[in-house]
Formats: sequence, structure tokens, C-alpha cells
Amino acid sequence: MFTEQDYAAIKAHQIDTTSLNNQCSMVLCDCPRVKLVSPIFPYDGLYVVNESSIKRILNAYAKNVGDKKIVKFVPASGAATRMFKDIYVYLQGETVPKSVQEVIDNLDKFAFYPALRQCLQDHGLDIDAKETEDRNIYKRIFTYLLEKEGLNYAHLPKGLLEFHAYPHQEVRTAVEEHLVEAALYAVSNDKVAHVHFTISPEHEQLFKNFVDQKKEKYEQMLNVTYDITYSFQHPSTDTLAFDEDNKPFRDENGNLVFRPGGHGSLIKNLNDIDADIIFIKNIDNVTLDMYKGDTVKYKKVLLSVLLDLQKSVAFCMRILNSSNPSFEALKACEFMVTRRFYIVLPHYYYEMDNPNKIQYLYRLLNKPIRVCGVVKQEGEPGGGPFWTEDNNGVRSLQIVETSEMNFEDSTQQSVMMRSSYFNPVDIVCSIKNYKGEKFRLSDFVDYQRYFVSSKSVNGKTIKAIENPGLWNGAMSNWLTVFVATPLSTFSPVKTINDLLRKEHCK
Repeated sequence: MFTEQDYAAIKAHQIDTTSLNNQCSMVLCDCPRVKLVSPIFPYDGLYVVNESSIKRILNAYAKNVGDKKIVKFVPASGAATRMFKDIYVYLQGETVPKSVQEVIDNLDKFAFYPALRQCLQDHGLDIDAKETEDRNIYKRIFTYLLEKEGLNYAHLPKGLLEFHAYPHQEVRTAVEEHLVEAALYAVSNDKVAHVHFTISPEHEQLFKNFVDQKKEKYEQMLNVTYDITYSFQHPSTDTLAFDEDNKPFRDENGNLVFRPGGHGSLIKNLNDIDADIIFIKNIDNVTLDMYKGDTVKYKKVLLSVLLDLQKSVAFCMRILNSSNPSFEALKACEFMVTRRFYIVLPHYYYEMDNPNKIQYLYRLLNKPIRVCGVVKQEGEPGGGPFWTEDNNGVRSLQIVETSEMNFEDSTQQSVMMRSSYFNPVDIVCSIKNYKGEKFRLSDFVDYQRYFVSSKSVNGKTIKAIENPGLWNGAMSNWLTVFVATPLSTFSPVKTINDLLRKEHCK
């Protein structure tokens, strides 16, 4: 199947033989499906924090955080192309989609409008002139918005697009909003805000130059010092593209085509972070300052829940490491496992003798911890939190994408339809054990939760393999807790029209 030239390309990507063979096998199989048992509900897989507890948490937040190193981890490598999908349909056709008409009618409300107007003026086009009554003029306007002769928005990283306009002609990108957020909840007592962006190599200098220009402004405004770091998705996590006959897809020159292995590949990047606490949030989930209150409040709630769980785990691990834990101490650990983490102990656990129970509980608790905020489901596309069951009949709490669900099974479809909560990617995690030693995160990935999706390359259909998603299969074997958070903490920008929502546009 492969030539010497192919193997040279595979070696250049640092893809080992095992991974290569696995990819060739994956594309031949149906995608694995996750077995859903039931949705989560308050107090059955879901923490609900009342207002009095929140008040207590906020009052003690700085003390609890102490000198812990906190890092905000932001996947930011994606280009903004998909934001403008409907505009590209308009540019290639004659009709004006409803979504594009909304953009045309509200063009002056976008934060990027002043920059677009100046760009058009530089090319001899007056956006305010009466000629804009000619509907075709908007094809030229959008071309200058999206392409290289203008603002190049369709080809920039989404994080560097101007999202929000503020008084006194201040405009902020998504990256800047993440810097502001970090200063509000991800700073320890040393007043340093550590922010890590995962970016594409081709955007490295663009990103660094932009952040270097803006960093001092926000340091002075928010009285913090920023420590900004970057990483790339490792080439060894790339996957081969395959054609519809399940053979490796080749370009017009006969070369193998490699594709990024999806956001789950970032588990390697996460593993390399040196921190006590890591917040994870997508680059496009930001909002105006006037709406940041709930975001900041509930980030502190999530972190406080995590710190409390860490203490409980450390308490149990010391018991389990002792020479001869008492019956009562073992029961305390079982209580914590079942009540704090909602872990269902299998029936055979209760038939074990004490030494085997100790080993079982130790393996259960000696894992990274993640606390995930979830919001009420209101029709957003994407995955959600569920009770699931593996092939051994063991139940656990998981975030499951719709592509991992078996919709041909009516029972599974019913579970999904009854789900009330959605995963907004609002996660705080600990990747160290109770002794402060880092886990090797690759040990906790469920490698069977990969995806095979259909894509198009130069008009040809290909099969693309994606590694288990970062908050799906890549964290499948973590200790997981879900916490209810308000919908106001979730304001993603998936299309240009989303920038007209109140969370982004005054």
C-alpha cells in the first residue's frame, strides 16, 4: 500500500507504525458508539450549587486559590472560514440567503465595521454612498472583508477577528477578551495570569505580534502580569486521509494527504502544561464586559468545587496508602467515591476482600480530575453529559458527541432526546496526583472513541479520522463531575450572525 516516498512522509510526521496500522484498520470499521444509559439530572450526576454556597465560595476564593499556579488553556488554532459559509454561498450564487441579508442590514453594527469601511475607502469604494443601494455591491464588500486584498477575515485565526466594540472606539478580538477573562478569575496571589493558546504554525508570528502589542495595555488596565505561552498540535497526531474505497488518498502529485487529528490531539499539549489548575475554554466563547459577571462567578464556583474534590481525594488516598485502613475508613472512601463523584461501584466490588477493595478504590481515585460546567439545552448543536455504560457493564459520567451516538437504536435515541443539558466546553481540571506529581494523560484516553468523518478536498470526498475528542474520549477515564451553570456563561460565535446577538453587540 505504501511506497518508500510514503514512508518518508510518514516518518516526517513522526507517525509510528502502530498508529499507522491502527488508522488503516479504523477506516474499515464502523465508528464505535457510546452506550447511553440516561441523561444526567440534578443530584443524579449533576451538582447544583445554591446561592448561599456561591456567596461563601466567592468570599473565600482568593484564600482557597492561594499560591496555586493557574493556567487558562485556549484552543485557538482554527481559521474563521466556517463563520462565513453562508456568505460564500451568496458570493457564488444569485440569491441572498436570509442570514446574509441580516448581515447586510446590520453591517454598521459589527465591531469590524470601521476597519472594513477604511479598507473599502483605500480601494476607492465608499460604503456609505448611495451606490450601496445596488445589491451586487455587497459582493465586492464581502470580498474585501474575507479575502487577502482586504481584511482577509476568512483566512485569519478566529481569535484575531474583531468581535466586540466598546466606547471611545475601543475594539477587542476574541484573544483580547480571553486576556481580560484570565485577569478576572485565573490569577493566583502573585498577580500573574498564565494563558496558553494552541495555534497553527502558520499563524505563530501573527499571533505573537498581536499579543505583544496588546499585552501591556491589559496589564495596566487590570493590574496583572501576563505569562503568555503557545503550542502547536503535534504532527504525530495527524492522520491519513482515505478515499471512498478506503485506500490512502493522494493529491494531484501522488503524495499522501495528512490532516490534523482533531481537537482531541491537544491532550498532548495539555499534558505539557505545568500547572496546579487548568481552565479550558474555546476561543469563540467570549462576551462583552457587561455580561462577564456570571462567567467570572461560575468559573470561581467550578474551581472551588475542584479544590474541594482534590482535598477529598487526597484524604482517601492517604487512607488507602496506609498499612491497614479500618473498616470505617474504607467506608468513608466508598462514600466519597459514590456520593462526591457519582461513581457506581460494580456488584463484584462488594464480593472482594479488603486488600482488593483497597487496590480497586486506589485505581479509581488515582486519576486526573475535571469539573465541567453544563448549561440547559436550547437547541445548540454538539454533545452533552450522560450516564454511559462500557462493554464491562461499568457506568460512568461522560461527555458524548452526537457523532458517537447510535441513532438507529430507538432506546439510545430516546435517551438523547430526554437530555436537558449541553456541553459548552467550560472545564477546570487538575492533572496532578495528591502528591503533586503530574499524571501522564495519554494513560487515561479511551482510544476507541475516535471519529471517521466525511470531508471534501478539491471537490473529492475523503474519509478523515479524528482522534478521541479532547473532552470526550481523551478524558474518558478522568474523574468527572458536572456542575449546572447558567446559559449566560455560554455565548459562542459559530457564524458571523452570532456577532449580532446581545452578548456581542450593543
